[in-house]
Amino acid sequence: MSATGHALNLAQANCSVSARGVVRGIHFADVPPSQAKYVTCVNGAVLDVVIDIRVGSPTYGQWDSVLLDDETHRAVYIAEGLGHAFMALTDGATVIYLCSAGYAPTREHGIDPLDPQLGIEWPLDIEPLLSPKDVDAPTLAVARDAGLLPAYDDCVVLYATLSASDSAQSA
Repeated sequence: MSATGHALNLAQANCSVSARGVVRGIHFADVPPSQAKYVTCVNGAVLDVVIDIRVGSPTYGQWDSVLLDDETHRAVYIAEGLGHAFMALTDGATVIYLCSAGYAPTREHGIDPLDPQLGIEWPLDIEPLLSPKDVDAPTLAVARDAGLLPAYDDCVVLYATLSASDSAQSA
């Protein structure tokens, strides 16, 4: 809780296996309730990317990446309201996601992971392979103009509510 500000209540666990070059994401869910994720790679390696898509955030449109692999055993926590994507760097890359909310297709959205405005630095020596859903995803600007992106203020309220709920349960 000290790292996230609240407990990660698990509602769903996912496992995906990807061939080298497969890009999954950028995915996110409506706020509230959204979906926090704890992500690790248990076989092979992926470049994992977290994108701030919260409209009004001081870091809106910025991203960061981390190598997740079966050697270092790193994991990444993606808070509610953030976008998430990864590229498989090896064949058979196996990613496990622990999620705070179950899959709900009507609340799930995507952004083009190759959007030049975002400028995510995917490995140059690997051809990105995207699903039809991700190929058809809008750019960040189109998603923003369509009102699909979470508002930073709504996320701050959600984070405070989750933290207060944890405090009340531990009292």
